[in-house]
Amino acid sequence: MNRFKVVAMIFCLSLVALAFAIRVKADDWNRKTTVTFSGPVEVPGVGAQTLPAGTYVFKILDSASDRHIVQIFNQAEDHVYTTILAIPNYRLKATDKTVMTFGERAAGQPEAIRAWFYPGRQWGEEFVYPKLRAVELAKITGQPVLATPIELATAPIEALKTAPVVAVEPTGEVVEVAKVVELPPEVAATKPAEVAAAQSLPQTASPLMLVGLIGLLSLGAGVSLWAFSKRAV
Repeated sequence: MNRFKVVAMIFCLSLVALAFAIRVKADDWNRKTTVTFSGPVEVPGVGAQTLPAGTYVFKILDSASDRHIVQIFNQAEDHVYTTILAIPNYRLKATDKTVMTFGERAAGQPEAIRAWFYPGRQWGEEFVYPKLRAVELAKITGQPVLATPIELATAPIEALKTAPVVAVEPTGEVVEVAKVVELPPEVAATKPAEVAAAQSLPQTASPLMLVGLIGLLSLGAGVSLWAFSKRAV
């Protein structure tokens, strides 16, 4: 019977370790990031608004294509402030901390969030603004800004996945998206058709598969332990 207890204890510890691995993998999959802003921040997207100073949670909603959908929650994660259309941007060196970049603003105006880089990743999320607002921001910064012609304030989330994305100059002229987002050297040297494919991030496997694996392991182990206990008696 003592051997039965030892086996049961080892099995339970293994399940705890596997469950912890699933939780870590889930956070990496949706890139959950908690950020505290010391001042008001303008954000684009569905229901776009200016967020007051405070703590917010950023998550990836959909990473199955080269268009990433980012959601911003309150700290309790029970309210979504906005759902943002973004496309991949590249940085030469990954960092071990979250990096948020902002566009320049006029004095007294809240900063406009521009990009989000998750720790340990060279690919980040460059946020897309409605075209009219993008032109205004481009005039302030003197640099092109990513834009979409669809009305983000009322667009359904599904529409974001296929929304056209361009870059606009301060004059309103439409230019290549590559003037805003950075491509790695090997990708920049490829043909335009290949660049779109290269920008796509590989879809990370869902943690649901590991949950199913735990279920199968639990079932198999339960049967084995039951049979072992019967033999011990």
